[in-house]
Amino acid sequence: MKQLSKDKPFSLVLSGGGALGIAHLGVLHELELQRLVPEEIIGTSMGGIIGACLAIGMNEVEIHTQIKAFASLTKWIKFSFSGNAIVDHTRIERIFDGIFGKRQMADTYIPLKLITTDLCTGEKRVFDHRDEVLIRDAVLATMAIPGIFEEKMIEGKVYGDGFLCENLGISETNYEDILAVDVLGRHSFEEQMPDHFFKTSNVLEMFERSMRLLIYNQSKISVAQSKKNILLLEPNTADFKTFHFHKIDEIREEGLNLLL
Repeated sequence: MKQLSKDKPFSLVLSGGGALGIAHLGVLHELELQRLVPEEIIGTSMGGIIGACLAIGMNEVEIHTQIKAFASLTKWIKFSFSGNAIVDHTRIERIFDGIFGKRQMADTYIPLKLITTDLCTGEKRVFDHRDEVLIRDAVLATMAIPGIFEEKMIEGKVYGDGFLCENLGISETNYEDILAVDVLGRHSFEEQMPDHFFKTSNVLEMFERSMRLLIYNQSKISVAQSKKNILLLEPNTADFKTFHFHKIDEIREEGLNLLL
């Protein structure tokens, strides 16, 4: 599929990727310019946050404003000295309360699916309109990177980030035409090894590189196995780290003009 058509329904799939997911905003901007509206949204982690905002009727400028509101880590990070994670989600939950209120998964203008992982069984769990679950809670679950963000308890089960199962939720789409945006795609890593003076920098960069490669290969297999008509967009995010929330405008820029 070379381009999307206003006459044919399509699924919008937004991948996870921490701050790299801000590139999704540039794609949303282009969709608005072309007056293209998806029939459903499937999101994982940061893609789930942005997808949920779009699903309740927010436009790209409004979502951009909300992301900027907590781009400063001090506004939403609260360190936890107990439990299984570094970051307590109390402050983040307060932010999401302001965005989603008491809306449930069924209370969206565009059908929404959020991918999470059952941290006890390892099984994928997708929250959608059939679940009597607050959007806020499903979003907190899909973004809960194990060990970093506090896991989310929903209906007696413990959930974490959906990237552990499916970072690019192509298999959850209902429509033949798919627009998939993968911020951890083939342009998310340099084709050379790190070579910093300090070994610590090399080690940390190798760890993040390894995670990107792992997720990239997971998604590549998913795309290759699909029989559907997929327009895959892979923003150039190699120069950014998953924690670069302060570079919101630069990362958003990488999502622009990809639909041309």
